[in-house]
Amino acid sequence: MKTDKVYLEKVAVDPKGYPTEPCGEFAFAGRSNVGKSSFINAMVRRKNLARTSSAPGKTRTINFYRVADLRLVDLPGYGYAKVSKSERNSWAGIINTYLEARENLLEVLLLVDIRHKPSELDVAMYDYIVQSGYSGLVIATKADKVAKGQRARHLKVIADTLGVKERSNILTFSTSEKQNVEDMWAILEDIVRFYHDNEL
Repeated sequence: MKTDKVYLEKVAVDPKGYPTEPCGEFAFAGRSNVGKSSFINAMVRRKNLARTSSAPGKTRTINFYRVADLRLVDLPGYGYAKVSKSERNSWAGIINTYLEARENLLEVLLLVDIRHKPSELDVAMYDYIVQSGYSGLVIATKADKVAKGQRARHLKVIADTLGVKERSNILTFSTSEKQNVEDMWAILEDIVRFYHDNEL
């Protein structure tokens, strides 16, 4: 995937602010400190396109990044404890409205930290994704923080906790391992081809 023309297209909290031009979208969900912004920066080969922060919970909007004929959509991170219950509910509403209303959404991918057992919120999000008819692809981030010989054990914990039936649906990712980027783009492009071939 050529990523020469990449930019932040829209920032929104409700459908009125979503981009209107038809374009296939991949949405990325996960806890507030799982590394979604770093993942997107690695995918588009930019250091600061998606803003990262040492303070979890910074992304409180839906951020639409245009990459050629696709969009990468950064959903608000969930599960950050140091916010009010009303604010957490607001974020959940923003996410649910997008997932339920967006017609050109091709796939929702769940990001989890490979080092930790998925939380109850991760399990709920994964169940929602699968029940909504998506593939249930899971990206295990921060893979470079775990020795390669230990990754299989961590992936088993993720699969067992989330109830992932196809282990091939869990993909390891590290912002420092460039091969991951090419492999991930290949997967996204396969999904696009599938939709085009089936005229969805």
